[in-house]
Amino acid sequence: QVQLVESGGGLVQPGGSLTLSCAASGFTVSIYGVSWYRQAPGKERELVAGISLYRGDTNYADSVKGRFTISRDNAKNTVYLRMTSLKPEDTAVYYCYVTRFDSWGQGTQVTVSS
Repeated sequence: QVQLVESGGGLVQPGGSLTLSCAASGFTVSIYGVSWYRQAPGKERELVAGISLYRGDTNYADSVKGRFTISRDNAKNTVYLRMTSLKPEDTAVYYCYVTRFDSWGQGTQVTVSS
């Protein structure tokens, strides 16, 4: 059974950093592409970053380029999202998603506020 479990969210001040984790089970992250999405209150869910299968090519939303980094640890079967220089507009619930199985995690809340 495919399962994604996010962790690492929390409250952080503007300019701060957080690293989110997405622990996968039921499939191998090095074989299937995994993405991070986010959804802010009153807004649609949007793609933040993705990492492709095999070579691990990455792509980012323009709003997070240069600040966020997606990576994976094949040994831990986990995908990470390192977020730096956080802004209040980054406040959202962050989800990981595996396209091949159309499966979402439960989400983790990130709040950027002073």
